[in-house]
Amino acid sequence: MIEQIKTFDSNTLAFEVIDGFTETDEKLAQKLFNKKLEEGFNTVNVLVKFDEYKVTKTEFKAFFEDLVFINRKFDELGRLAYVGNSKLMEALVPVDNLFFKNKKKGREERYFDISEMEKALQFVSEEPRGKE
Repeated sequence: MIEQIKTFDSNTLAFEVIDGFTETDEKLAQKLFNKKLEEGFNTVNVLVKFDEYKVTKTEFKAFFEDLVFINRKFDELGRLAYVGNSKLMEALVPVDNLFFKNKKKGREERYFDISEMEKALQFVSEEPRGKE
């Protein structure tokens, strides 16, 4: 299940994934992402908090649809913040960022420990891009 942590008037979304990730969650995330684009923003910054996430409770179809959506919307992605307590994610995000990061387009991803939640919110909400 996903819940919005905070709402923003800017180009930022902030979600918490609790337990698993379902098709309903994926549809909601897509709807909120597309709404930001419809509001005139060129990019959308996203924070995902997953400290209570359980991979075993994730629906495969939802996971696959999420990957397809991200691939289609790649150029509209801005800053990504992953917040949790996973050593694996902490190690993988910098590697993924080698391919994802594009300072010219304002695209960057970072991992934050759960204790750095405020810092993560600041990262995704500073220097909002959009309506350019």
